[in-house]
Amino acid sequence: MQLHELKPKTATKSAKRVGRGGIRGKTSGRGTKGQKARAGHSIRPDVREKLKKLPKMRGRGIQGLYSIQEKPAVVNVSSLEVAFKAGETISPAVLVERGLVRARKTITPAVKILGNGEVTKKFIIAGCVVSGSAKEKIEKAGGSIAE
Repeated sequence: MQLHELKPKTATKSAKRVGRGGIRGKTSGRGTKGQKARAGHSIRPDVREKLKKLPKMRGRGIQGLYSIQEKPAVVNVSSLEVAFKAGETISPAVLVERGLVRARKTITPAVKILGNGEVTKKFIIAGCVVSGSAKEKIEKAGGSIAE
């Protein structure tokens, strides 16, 4: 290998050096004013600014006192009275089908039946949690609750 056969590596090409006077004049291709126009400027990464704005971890946070346990969907006996005929079996799947309860991501939720309203029809409740007052009203009307 001789001196005239040497070739520079393309990977080591240095960045363009601006702000050295000469042909560019005045701002030397740096634009005008501000932090980026100054010599030795360094701007902190944007991520650091976002991290500074996040709250510090103290206590349980803004929603720390809420339970993370999934709550059952609530249905009152008055709406069962309207939506179902006497002698029908009521389950969470049937309640989703009739539109009384919404399925979350195609998963049938747990259902709790509350005793708000009156019942005159006989129902068979299956697979639902039933409050004390609702149980009393359903059994008084001749219905039953299967666990």
